[in-house]
Amino acid sequence: MSIPSNLQKIKSSLPDHVTLVAVSKTKPVSDLMEAYNAGQRIFGENKVQEMTEKWEQMPKDIQWHMIGHVQTNKVKFMAEYVSLIHGVDSLKLLQEINKQAQKNDRIIDCLLQIHIAEEETKFGFDEQELEVLLNLTEFQEMKNIRILGLMGMATFTNNQDQIKQEFIHLKAIFDTIQMQSVPTLKLSVLSMGMSGDYKLAIDCGSTMIRVGSSIFGERN
Repeated sequence: MSIPSNLQKIKSSLPDHVTLVAVSKTKPVSDLMEAYNAGQRIFGENKVQEMTEKWEQMPKDIQWHMIGHVQTNKVKFMAEYVSLIHGVDSLKLLQEINKQAQKNDRIIDCLLQIHIAEEETKFGFDEQELEVLLNLTEFQEMKNIRILGLMGMATFTNNQDQIKQEFIHLKAIFDTIQMQSVPTLKLSVLSMGMSGDYKLAIDCGSTMIRVGSSIFGERN
């Protein structure tokens, strides 16, 4: 199957309220342009340098999503153009995004990453840390970030029941903090689900999925 037909197949199966992020990391610009010409406008990258090179070469109506773990010293390189930063997992990172957004006279949209998996290697806030963050005056007074929602990655396992429970758990956290009136929170996005589990994620309430190999083929 070609990239355009892969895209068409996935998009035709998605409900209207679900946003597709085409995960294009390690793929050449020619592949991304195939997807672009087939109508895709949102691309996800996990390395700031690679994303910046692609941003410089490609049309400017693309939304670039940073989906990888972000080091604070790399924020300045994408602050000018990034549309959404998915994996925000510390106050220190939020402070840096806020600072760099201010320098660029922008408000940068972010998702808070929540740790829902059993693996210790996954990043993210746990529920207690999330509650502490939301109640910090410093967080509430950040003027140059906007928290659009939450993001989480399920445990890497074939156990569908476990994955489902983790997705349901994240949705419950999302519903709980949606009730809170914090100036920086504008919750509308629940990002969970990738190539292998996005249908299950959507059933559990996901509004944004990250799909790479099902569009572009296996990673280079």
